[in-house]
Amino acid sequence: MVQRNISTNFLCDTMESLGRIVKVNSGLFSKSNRLALTNINLRDFLRTRRSIRRFKPDVVPDSVLRDILLTSTFAPSAHHRQPWRFVVIKESSTKKHLADSMANAFQQDLREKDNLPQEEIEKLINRSKSRINSAPVVIMLCLDMTDMNQYEDKKRQRAEFLTATQSVANAGMQLLLAAHAEGLGGVWVCSPIFAQETAQNALEIPKTWEPQAMFLIGYPADVPKVRDRKPLDEVVKFV
Repeated sequence: MVQRNISTNFLCDTMESLGRIVKVNSGLFSKSNRLALTNINLRDFLRTRRSIRRFKPDVVPDSVLRDILLTSTFAPSAHHRQPWRFVVIKESSTKKHLADSMANAFQQDLREKDNLPQEEIEKLINRSKSRINSAPVVIMLCLDMTDMNQYEDKKRQRAEFLTATQSVANAGMQLLLAAHAEGLGGVWVCSPIFAQETAQNALEIPKTWEPQAMFLIGYPADVPKVRDRKPLDEVVKFV
């Protein structure tokens, strides 16, 4: 059954789905594809996104990946410069090389800077490597400052860099929501920003592409429970 969602103007199918967005052609909308949120409205769709770390082995079709990435590029960006860059990793050997390279870098930091015992280091490293290797798709999200404004004074240049990182973060959030809309799960992994050069070398990407985050994408093996959020009054101030 397809219903109108008056709050969003989307067509809402009541079929059971984990928030999958489908294209429908019907009636007044037969001349163009319209988005339909199945089973839930937009607010609930946004609130049902979860960080998924365990995936089924099912292959994610390239057509679905391309659609997700295209949707990501519709995120807002400073000056409309679109400084985001994406590296899509599907080959097992490439994922393993990336996981091993980053593990070596982190192992050194954990040992020399954090003074963690070797047993704990190995536990953290093995968990990280396992997650990367078991994900059907890994997407490295990078920042490229090439098209951003350049300022001589440090204050404005820092502000420009921050607006670029915010733009890339917008694309990252849009990527996760686009994946959720396709019935996929994903998790934002921030570790690449702590090992940018290592990630660049492992993936052989341009030096202007600065790794900011990594997304593990696939069909969820399970859906985690809702985690607590800080009370609204703690994070909001009306003035």
